[in-house]
Amino acid sequence: MTKREIEVLSLIAQGHSSKEAADVLFVSKRTVDFHLANIYDKLQVNNRVQAFRAATRLGLIPFEPVFGVGPRD
Repeated sequence: MTKREIEVLSLIAQGHSSKEAADVLFVSKRTVDFHLANIYDKLQVNNRVQAFRAATRLGLIPFEPVFGVGPRD
């Protein structure tokens, strides 16, 4: 996994769209989508959720739970 692919994956994992990730990285949306296709291929997944799960399981990106969101007990 390249450094740029990790950057893209991290932004996507934070909930950014491809366009938003492109703006942050100063590249086109098409470039981000190209990186995502490479990420999916390398991780052998089909979508963003699967990519996030595989990347956190492999330690490529940290899992950072968001507290205070969702229903309360």
